[in-house]
Amino acid sequence: MLKTILISMTLAATIAFSYTHDGEAAEMGYAPQIHNERGIKVTATLQRTLNSAQIWDIEVTLETHTKTLNDDLVRAAVLAADGKQYLPLAWEGAAPGGHHRKGMLRFKAIVPQPASVELQIRLAGDPAPRSFKWLLK
Repeated sequence: MLKTILISMTLAATIAFSYTHDGEAAEMGYAPQIHNERGIKVTATLQRTLNSAQIWDIEVTLETHTKTLNDDLVRAAVLAADGKQYLPLAWEGAAPGGHHRKGMLRFKAIVPQPASVELQIRLAGDPAPRSFKWLLK
């Protein structure tokens, strides 16, 4: 029983829905995930991944009070699904430097849509990539 409740709560927290005027569920986005390590907090939020979307956006926020955030996020990130890796098309957001950065990593949509995706970001000095996973189906 407890396992069923935990699974239900996890799924509910992973995917946020609103309802259209005719009562059908409309996918609005996914819950943000946070990875806080080595004095750098990284928050990643997968935006809508509707089957008709040609580009998938992942909002990324980096925050620190100890270092300058100089990483090139196009080189630092990869999207993984079904044993394959996909490189970002672009980073649209704050340029390297400073203590706070926010923007969108843009990826070509994966077709057919996988059951899940994992964003991996390896910042300078990280011993392993930071991992953010979302269930899509």
